Amino acid sequence: MLIRTGFDIAFETDTDVPMLALLNVRPERQADLRTPEVLRAEPAVPYRQYIDPFGNVCTRLVVPAGGISLRADFVIEDPGTPDPVALDAVQHPVDELPDEVLTYLMSSRYCEVSRLSQEAWDIARDHPPGWARVQAMVTAAHERIEFDYMKASTESTARSVFDTRCGVCRDFAHLAITLCRAINVPARYCTGYLGDIGIDPIDAPMDFSAWFEAYLGGRWYTFDARHNTPRIARIVMARGRDATDTAITTSFGNARLTRFDVHTDEVADTDLSRPPAETALPQRAVA
Repeated sequence: MLIRTGFDIAFETDTDVPMLALLNVRPERQADLRTPEVLRAEPAVPYRQYIDPFGNVCTRLVVPAGGISLRADFVIEDPGTPDPVALDAVQHPVDELPDEVLTYLMSSRYCEVSRLSQEAWDIARDHPPGWARVQAMVTAAHERIEFDYMKASTESTARSVFDTRCGVCRDFAHLAITLCRAINVPARYCTGYLGDIGIDPIDAPMDFSAWFEAYLGGRWYTFDARHNTPRIARIVMARGRDATDTAITTSFGNARLTRFDVHTDEVADTDLSRPPAETALPQRAVA
């Protein structure tokens, strides 16, 4: 299947503001692009890209005084298969885990493992280690939180959202990640595109979505505490310990968000001729 996706976001600034942006799809998905994934802006400014420690494509730019608009519009191919389910996937003892996944057992900015350890083990004791136990953590987070855009806060942590019982997709992910880490299952945060493809349309503005991956049976598996069901057409943009590592933009100064539009739609080959947004950013050498 083909998916046309992208964004149109804008910031207002009083002075020049350095910015980092994680607005590209992950390197693993770039071979699936059917049209170029080009970051475009008004006004045009130079930028450069590098791969951050988590393997994400990170863009560095300076937002000029007055502000900037950032846009992308591209088509990517997707197999259209739902998130894999492996009921027999085992949980590894900590001493047998690969070195590189151990960081995803630790507490992080939004995932305070020690503050939810007792709650996690209270849930875990009725489920065998492995897939069933991780699914129990996902279900617990799904049932604990009421989705509410109006009560969203960038300061919410797994512990605070456990107590307040409301949040947005990032809060569902943070809570499920923290519960998994507390029972010694590595879990990492993911952000990207997840449109209303293969489901009944949702009457809400399109947004970037958040989910997570748990390490079981020698590989990473996708789980989604907000929806709590396998979905199709996920397009990963960034992975990390939590939302700190995967923020769509990080501003080193005051940059006020004034527009935020995301689109993700299944299309046919005949739809590929629609032109993308204009005004491409001049690109410096990629690090």
